[in-house]
Amino acid sequence: MRSSTPSPPVSGPAPGAVPETGRDSVSDQPQAAPNTARAREAAAANGTETRGEHFRRKALRGRLHGYGIAAVALVALLIALAASNSGPVKVDWLIGSSRVSLVWLLLAAAILGWVLGLIASARFHWRTRAPRRRSESRS
Repeated sequence: MRSSTPSPPVSGPAPGAVPETGRDSVSDQPQAAPNTARAREAAAANGTETRGEHFRRKALRGRLHGYGIAAVALVALLIALAASNSGPVKVDWLIGSSRVSLVWLLLAAAILGWVLGLIASARFHWRTRAPRRRSESRS
Protein backbone atom coordinates (compact mmCIF):
# COMPACT_ATOMS: atom_id res chain seq x y z
CA MET A 1 0.00 0.00 0.00
CA ARG A 2 1.25 3.44 -0.92
CA SER A 3 1.41 6.24 1.56
CA SER A 4 -0.74 9.12 0.48
CA THR A 5 1.50 12.07 1.07
CA PRO A 6 0.40 15.14 -0.77
CA SER A 7 2.82 16.31 -3.39
CA PRO A 8 3.75 19.99 -3.46
CA PRO A 9 1.83 22.06 -6.04
CA VAL A 10 3.66 22.83 -9.27
CA SER A 11 3.81 26.53 -10.11
CA GLY A 12 5.83 28.96 -12.22
CA PRO A 13 8.65 31.12 -10.95
CA ALA A 14 7.97 33.42 -8.06
CA PRO A 15 6.70 36.89 -8.99
CA GLY A 16 9.61 39.19 -9.73
CA ALA A 17 12.05 36.30 -10.19
CA VAL A 18 14.22 36.26 -13.30
CA PRO A 19 13.67 33.10 -15.35
CA GLU A 20 16.64 30.96 -16.32
CA THR A 21 18.41 31.86 -19.52
CA GLY A 22 20.12 29.54 -21.91
CA ARG A 23 18.39 26.34 -22.95
CA ASP A 24 14.80 25.36 -22.28
CA SER A 25 14.78 22.31 -20.04
CA VAL A 26 11.72 20.83 -21.75
CA SER A 27 12.61 21.00 -25.44
CA ASP A 28 16.39 21.57 -25.24
CA GLN A 29 15.99 24.42 -27.77
CA PRO A 30 17.64 27.82 -27.36
CA GLN A 31 15.29 30.50 -26.07
CA ALA A 32 14.47 33.59 -28.14
CA ALA A 33 16.53 36.74 -27.74
CA PRO A 34 15.36 38.96 -24.89
CA ASN A 35 12.82 41.62 -25.75
CA THR A 36 14.77 44.89 -25.80
CA ALA A 37 11.64 46.99 -25.28
CA ARG A 38 10.90 45.05 -22.11
CA ALA A 39 14.51 45.44 -21.04
CA ARG A 40 14.27 49.22 -21.54
CA GLU A 41 11.03 49.34 -19.55
CA ALA A 42 12.61 47.34 -16.74
CA ALA A 43 15.68 49.57 -16.79
CA ALA A 44 13.49 52.68 -16.67
CA ALA A 45 11.53 51.23 -13.74
CA ASN A 46 14.80 50.54 -11.90
CA GLY A 47 16.15 54.02 -12.70
CA THR A 48 19.00 52.67 -14.85
CA GLU A 49 19.65 52.97 -18.58
CA THR A 50 21.02 50.64 -21.21
CA ARG A 51 24.46 51.11 -22.71
CA GLY A 52 22.97 52.36 -25.98
CA GLU A 53 20.79 54.92 -24.24
CA HIS A 54 23.77 56.09 -22.18
CA PHE A 55 25.88 56.50 -25.33
CA ARG A 56 23.10 58.39 -27.15
CA ARG A 57 22.60 60.71 -24.17
CA LYS A 58 26.32 61.47 -23.96
CA ALA A 59 26.56 62.01 -27.73
CA LEU A 60 23.59 64.39 -27.65
CA ARG A 61 25.18 66.31 -24.79
CA GLY A 62 28.43 66.61 -26.76
CA ARG A 63 26.60 67.88 -29.86
CA LEU A 64 24.68 70.43 -27.79
CA HIS A 65 27.91 71.66 -26.21
CA GLY A 66 29.44 71.96 -29.69
CA TYR A 67 26.46 73.98 -30.95
CA GLY A 68 26.67 76.23 -27.89
CA ILE A 69 30.38 76.87 -28.41
CA ALA A 70 29.80 77.59 -32.12
CA ALA A 71 26.97 80.01 -31.29
CA VAL A 72 29.13 81.90 -28.77
CA ALA A 73 31.99 82.07 -31.29
CA LEU A 74 29.63 83.39 -33.98
CA VAL A 75 28.26 86.10 -31.67
CA ALA A 76 31.81 87.11 -30.68
CA LEU A 77 32.76 87.29 -34.36
CA LEU A 78 29.74 89.48 -35.14
CA ILE A 79 30.55 91.81 -32.25
CA ALA A 80 34.16 92.11 -33.44
CA LEU A 81 32.95 92.76 -37.00
CA ALA A 82 30.55 95.47 -35.82
CA ALA A 83 33.19 97.13 -33.64
CA SER A 84 35.79 97.24 -36.40
CA ASN A 85 33.38 98.41 -39.13
CA SER A 86 31.45 101.19 -37.43
CA GLY A 87 32.64 103.99 -39.71
CA PRO A 88 30.33 105.61 -42.23
CA VAL A 89 30.57 104.63 -45.91
CA LYS A 90 29.10 106.15 -49.05
CA VAL A 91 26.49 103.95 -50.77
CA ASP A 92 25.64 104.76 -54.38
CA TRP A 93 22.11 103.96 -55.48
CA LEU A 94 20.64 104.05 -58.98
CA ILE A 95 19.40 107.52 -58.20
CA GLY A 96 21.55 109.39 -55.70
CA SER A 97 23.76 108.24 -52.86
CA SER A 98 23.76 108.10 -49.08
CA ARG A 99 26.10 107.65 -46.15
CA VAL A 100 25.44 104.80 -43.73
CA SER A 101 27.42 102.95 -41.08
CA LEU A 102 29.15 99.93 -42.60
CA VAL A 103 27.90 97.59 -39.87
CA TRP A 104 24.26 98.44 -40.70
CA LEU A 105 24.95 97.93 -44.38
CA LEU A 106 26.47 94.48 -43.69
CA LEU A 107 23.59 93.54 -41.37
CA ALA A 108 20.97 94.59 -43.95
CA ALA A 109 22.79 92.65 -46.69
CA ALA A 110 23.01 89.53 -44.50
CA ILE A 111 19.30 89.66 -43.61
CA LEU A 112 18.31 90.27 -47.23
CA GLY A 113 20.46 87.33 -48.38
CA TRP A 114 18.96 85.07 -45.71
CA VAL A 115 15.38 85.98 -46.64
CA LEU A 116 16.06 85.51 -50.37
CA GLY A 117 17.66 82.12 -49.60
CA LEU A 118 14.57 81.03 -47.67
CA ILE A 119 12.29 82.12 -50.52
CA ALA A 120 14.44 80.34 -53.12
CA SER A 121 14.56 77.17 -51.03
CA ALA A 122 10.78 77.15 -50.58
CA ARG A 123 10.28 77.78 -54.29
CA PHE A 124 12.65 74.96 -55.29
CA HIS A 125 10.95 72.62 -52.83
CA TRP A 126 7.53 73.51 -54.20
CA ARG A 127 8.64 73.07 -57.83
CA THR A 128 10.40 69.72 -57.28
CA ARG A 129 8.03 68.03 -54.80
CA ALA A 130 6.61 64.60 -55.53
CA PRO A 131 3.30 64.58 -57.41
CA ARG A 132 0.17 64.20 -55.33
CA ARG A 133 -1.51 60.83 -55.37
CA ARG A 134 -5.09 60.76 -56.52
CA SER A 135 -7.63 58.86 -54.51
CA GLU A 136 -8.49 55.35 -55.76
CA SER A 137 -12.22 56.08 -55.36
CA ARG A 138 -12.18 58.85 -57.99
CA SER A 139 -12.23 57.97 -61.68
